[in-house]
Amino acid sequence: MNQQTAFITGATSGFGQAIAHRLASDGFNLIICGRRSDRLEKYSDDIMKQYPVKIYSLTFDVKKKSEVTNSIASLPAEFTKIDVLVNNAGGAHGFDLIQDANTDDWDEMLDTNVKGLLYVTKAVLPLMNESKNPYIFNIGSTAAKYVYEKGNIYCATKFAVDALTQAMRIDLLKKKIRVTAIHPGMAETEFSIVRFKGDAEKAKTVYKGLQPLTANDIADVLSYCLHTPVHVNINELVITPSAQANPFYINRM
Repeated sequence: MNQQTAFITGATSGFGQAIAHRLASDGFNLIICGRRSDRLEKYSDDIMKQYPVKIYSLTFDVKKKSEVTNSIASLPAEFTKIDVLVNNAGGAHGFDLIQDANTDDWDEMLDTNVKGLLYVTKAVLPLMNESKNPYIFNIGSTAAKYVYEKGNIYCATKFAVDALTQAMRIDLLKKKIRVTAIHPGMAETEFSIVRFKGDAEKAKTVYKGLQPLTANDIADVLSYCLHTPVHVNINELVITPSAQANPFYINRM
């Protein structure tokens, strides 16, 4: 039986890195994508030492349509049948009231979280036609369900990811492509460090007094969805630490 192939964006850290390791452990060959070629090379070596899988890395910025298109078009023949697409690349930039925000942060989030997801999906879909069990995962956020102070554009982009996931389910229904949105709550990755412009101490305060989700938790959930029977589609999952009810109610000890 031929191994299946998973295509993962944002694979140089956090959820993407954990998902790559988990799917390799499940026997998937991987196409891992990101902007940092040194990390992609290191993670490829690490994974292949642990699991008998093949890995191909693509270095591109999801915000740049021509880079996305050209990189995916350059895939060697053995990686041109894709079974699983994980749209993970994204992030939050800045944490300001809308009247005080830096519009460059807005562009970064809109271009990455929304347009980047669309560019990648558009380019990968033709490569999923031969898959017997095609599946798309869009990594969202609880910010797709609740708007909070200073979340403004980040929340808007994740609401868009939620809407696009629903649209994909409709538009791809006859192609028998399963589509799932995974919406994590508080998870300790590089997310808060990026949001707070590299301020690691400030980022730590976000998770103070509770046990947050880990990237491996999200990888486990994605693997569970992927291995449900093909007649089952889990449309969305909203996942929080047990200490978090939603963005407004958190039990800190």
